[in-house]
Amino acid sequence: MDQTPRLRSAFPQTPATSRRSTQYGGSPSRQRKSAPLPSIPTVAPASSQPPSDPLIPEHILDAPTQRLFVVSLAIALWSWRIYDWSMLNESEEQSLWLFMKWVAVDGVFLFGLPGLRIPWLEWDASTMALLFFFHAMADMMLMFRIPIPVSAGLAALGRNLWGAYEMAVNEHTVNAESVRFNESLILGRQIIHILPEGSAELNPSKDAFCLDQTRTEVRLPIKINSTNPIAMELLRTDLDTQQNETIHISKANIKNMHKEASRLVSYSEKPNEPKTLYYTVKKPGLYVLAKVLDETNLEVSRKRLAHTVVASCPRAAVISTKPDRCRGDLSSLEMEVVGAPPLTLKYRKLVNQVSQDATFENILPEDFSSPLARQDPGALVVPNKVDTIWAKSQRIVVPISESLGRPGNWVYSIDEVSDAFGNRVSYSARENQDPDRRLAKNHHIHQVVNVHERPTITVQGCTPQRPLKVAKGASTYLPLQYGSTGRGEVANTSYHVQYTFSAQGQVSANGELPAPVEQNPFVRKQKGQQPRIGQAGLYTVTSVSTDFCTGEVLEPASCVLQNPPEPKLTLQSTELSDKCAGRPIGLMVDFDLVGTPPFDIKYRVKKKNDRHHGEDTVRVGGLRGQLELKPPEAGHYTYEFLSISDAVYVNLPIAVSNLEQDVKPSAFARFLGSSERQTRCIEDSASLAVALSGQGPFTLEYELVHSGRRKKYTLNDVDTPKINIETEPLRDGGEYTLALISVTDAMQCKESLRDEAKIYVRPQKPKVGFKTVNGQRSINTVERKNVELPLRLEGGDGPWSVKYRDQNGRVSTLNARGMNEWLSVSDAGIYELVDVHDAACPGVVDDAAKTFEVSWKARPEMRIAPSDAFERRGNTFVKSEVCEGGDDAIEMLFKGAAPFQANYVQHVKLEQKASIADQHKEIKAASNMASMRLDTRMAGTYEYRFTQLTDSNYDHHSPAHFTPVTVQQKVNARPSAAFASPNKNYKFCSVESDGEEVVPITLHGAPPFDLEIEIKHQSAAPETVSLTGISSTSYNLRIPHSRLHVGRSSIHLRRISDSRGCIRSLDSTTPSVKISVHDAPTITELDASSNFCVGDRINFALSGTAPFHIFYTFEGHARKAVVQSTTFRRLAEKPGTFVVTGVQDSASGCKSTTHIEKHIHGLPSVRVSDGRDSYIDIHEGGSTEIQFDFGGAPPFEFTYTRSSNTEKNGRKAGAVLDMHSEVSDGHRMRVRAHEEGTYEVVSIKDRYCAYSKPGVKVGGEGGQRRLTY
Repeated sequence: MDQTPRLRSAFPQTPATSRRSTQYGGSPSRQRKSAPLPSIPTVAPASSQPPSDPLIPEHILDAPTQRLFVVSLAIALWSWRIYDWSMLNESEEQSLWLFMKWVAVDGVFLFGLPGLRIPWLEWDASTMALLFFFHAMADMMLMFRIPIPVSAGLAALGRNLWGAYEMAVNEHTVNAESVRFNESLILGRQIIHILPEGSAELNPSKDAFCLDQTRTEVRLPIKINSTNPIAMELLRTDLDTQQNETIHISKANIKNMHKEASRLVSYSEKPNEPKTLYYTVKKPGLYVLAKVLDETNLEVSRKRLAHTVVASCPRAAVISTKPDRCRGDLSSLEMEVVGAPPLTLKYRKLVNQVSQDATFENILPEDFSSPLARQDPGALVVPNKVDTIWAKSQRIVVPISESLGRPGNWVYSIDEVSDAFGNRVSYSARENQDPDRRLAKNHHIHQVVNVHERPTITVQGCTPQRPLKVAKGASTYLPLQYGSTGRGEVANTSYHVQYTFSAQGQVSANGELPAPVEQNPFVRKQKGQQPRIGQAGLYTVTSVSTDFCTGEVLEPASCVLQNPPEPKLTLQSTELSDKCAGRPIGLMVDFDLVGTPPFDIKYRVKKKNDRHHGEDTVRVGGLRGQLELKPPEAGHYTYEFLSISDAVYVNLPIAVSNLEQDVKPSAFARFLGSSERQTRCIEDSASLAVALSGQGPFTLEYELVHSGRRKKYTLNDVDTPKINIETEPLRDGGEYTLALISVTDAMQCKESLRDEAKIYVRPQKPKVGFKTVNGQRSINTVERKNVELPLRLEGGDGPWSVKYRDQNGRVSTLNARGMNEWLSVSDAGIYELVDVHDAACPGVVDDAAKTFEVSWKARPEMRIAPSDAFERRGNTFVKSEVCEGGDDAIEMLFKGAAPFQANYVQHVKLEQKASIADQHKEIKAASNMASMRLDTRMAGTYEYRFTQLTDSNYDHHSPAHFTPVTVQQKVNARPSAAFASPNKNYKFCSVESDGEEVVPITLHGAPPFDLEIEIKHQSAAPETVSLTGISSTSYNLRIPHSRLHVGRSSIHLRRISDSRGCIRSLDSTTPSVKISVHDAPTITELDASSNFCVGDRINFALSGTAPFHIFYTFEGHARKAVVQSTTFRRLAEKPGTFVVTGVQDSASGCKSTTHIEKHIHGLPSVRVSDGRDSYIDIHEGGSTEIQFDFGGAPPFEFTYTRSSNTEKNGRKAGAVLDMHSEVSDGHRMRVRAHEEGTYEVVSIKDRYCAYSKPGVKVGGEGGQRRLTY
């Protein structure tokens, strides 16, 4: 038929698909041939005007956007309408105006919409009128506030959807329809299907298959439909030899294939359902499904006769090469790929853990042509031509040549290889997931190339212009510096060095070496190793390499080694004499040297008769030098020159004679010790040590200079080499200079001196004393408070050390940094200053200000005023007991500085409740007396523990200064009485019976109790009853029948007292109890029959006062039902015996005993084919049996139908073809059928009950009855 016209903005058309003819279960079948359908007469289309374009062109605003704007406007209008409705008042004028307003707005909107000509919104006039009518009705109901019966509508909808619920015999509500119409009573269908012609297909999903060492077999899928084959034939063509082979699959093999396929979820047990069987092959080749035979020995049609290729799985490997390369080399790597071309190879290159992916595609050998190369690479269906040359596995070598420009680890790893058929082998997945099956065991899929740095070498610190100098017969190291083309040396390898040697004299002036030149190898295995050389000549490095790479020799590459001559010494001496007496005082020695400067000459000065001789060394920078020898003391001296060293030779002996001399040195004096300025205190003297040398005795002259005044002193006959100069007391502050003037020896030779020493004298002694506080050196403060006592320090330089004595006589030290310091104390007493020192000098204490007194203020105290109502136990005061709600207080006395504040913790342990949390409270007193009211609101034991006391001086106190005071009191609860069941209506029968009720009363307090009770009758005056001496807290009040009257009475509690004297009066608000007397109720059955079916209703009539309590048993279990009306009805939910045993109404509480027994029978049931939908396929002319299983009491009468088959799980039932009725005396019956259709039971009846499917009516007579729906 023609396609439906669509607007330009409509959704695209659904692509037309060809429908496959399917029957039960969706199994495809061959189309049956039939006469062609008559042609549909062609009707000429009526002439119509084509739809005009929208008012707003679509190139400005497209149709969907226009529709969106219209819907948005409609939502906005309805929101405005709801807002007006919410703000509506009760005025009728306002309702009328709003109704007219919205009718006009709806009319303009709805009737103006077609004028826009928006696609999909071009409605006809009748539609617009209907929409306007609905809008007008909604406006009227909203603006005039007409209520909408929503709840009633929802209730009716609920009954229509879920049905009405009724109370069943098990005392719970059930849906009566679900009980009467139970779908599980009739279960199962027998669906007979005439089998169509089947089909078979090899590899319907076009999967790829391959074989290798790890996959030694593959399973070829064979899809069968509507057939049960008993034999198959596969035709295999070998890929290498092109030989054909026929594979026969027997019935036993097919059975095993069914058994294996049944383990899959997709396998269906139904005969006509499509099934996929799997046949295992172990050889590569081209496979085709050549022949399939079914159970009738007929050949089954085969779909898409084509080849399925089972190839050898592709594989790849890295051809091993040298693992070590040098920087700058080519990789020269080859990968071998084996498979059906064109092939695709994916590999990874990791350079120092940095991954790079690469792919080689369309890997083909030379002069190769494949039909797959001209088709879709994923296609598996190839032409029928049996030519397998293109499908054979080919071996192809793929070279990889790239520059190795970065040192480190280069790892080439094969990730995946795929062939022309789409077979993929992933090596990375096998390595990660299945280590036991790694292909690396048989193939090299990795190649690690270690790229090393190239070595470099140079000579450092030696050139032909700056040669190395070594002593004759000694050796040294050739100073080589090792490096690489990277950073630093090449690690973890040895350096192989080749160098040449040419002796001195063999090198020409232009640097040419004699030929041949000797090559010397050297291997450096550890860092710091160098080749050792000792022969004089030219050394040249010619090559360097490591274990892996050759390197480069950098300049300078040559070094000259020389053996200089040994050092020699020639000396001359000149005697030094004193100018005063002409005495020898030393020698001046001149050196003439041969060798390599600088020179170190070691010599020794020996004094006669002196055991200790010191050695010294003099350094001479050139070939000539001088040494002045001046011994400090007189005597005979010998000067020995021991050895000489130069830049090359060390400690060579000197062949020169010793020098001897008698020395008499001139007098000399100097100060010993440091030359820094000394500091002294005023009135102290200074002492300095002076060292003297020469021939004694000596006369020493010195002077003391201060403030421009000089005073000279002379020390005569000094015969010791050391003397101390002691000054007189220095009484003036400032700087002094002690200068040495001259010294005269025994020969009366006087030598002038320039040495002097500086002495600084402090101008004042440090002084300490206490300052005043408010004009006094005393203070009164609170206890243990830190007090800062002010100190005054005068003179001296800080820091000062002040010693003071406290009230216990203990002397302590205070380190003061400033002149105004504070002494921190916390104890009361008199503090006295004892001594003071500054950084260098002692000081004095001011006698008038050396003491300071610290005193404490008195602490507050508290006590409880004595009274006869107290019993004291240490610091605990026990007050006499009081009743709940009584008044009581305690008096408290304070001592200290007002105002006072006492903090206490109130701990309450209630009698009938758990202890409540402690309450922290406080009481404040403006004077020395206060009264505290005790808490008696609740019964229990009260404890008031006073833990802190403060006044205006002390804010808080430790337990050491305040002893807690505790006040205890017990508050007795007032007695109470209450009915155990307040407001309960106690019911009695009109006649006395056993087990009559009593009115329980619960009492609280200390027994015995006295109780007053008031009884009020409906038609008599109230009376009061006094009950005394009740010794228990539970009391059962019994009311004699002589006091009872038909009607209602009430009992009230008025007053109660206990043994502790506490009284409680109960007012009219106290709950009371009521008493009523009624006649006994009755129950009568409305249905005389004793047999009922499940789904029936059992009805009884009740007499008495509602509500009623119905006592009955069902299947031996006692039940109790509450009925609010005079009719008792229960739905028979399940089979069993229903017995009513008694009834009780709410007025009397009396129970009438009865016995009414009803028997409930279950509905009959039937199962067709064991209650399941059984699909049976038969051939044309065949037959099968239909089995019916019954449940219930025989005999059974049932009706079943045969209808046309529909699709599996189809919702629409097939048309009823015929109907049959049968009678069975047993619980099972079999009926034979040979026609196609769906057989199912529609009604069943046993001895007591009958059941039919909902909506089914069975009519007519005879074996064939009419079935209507």
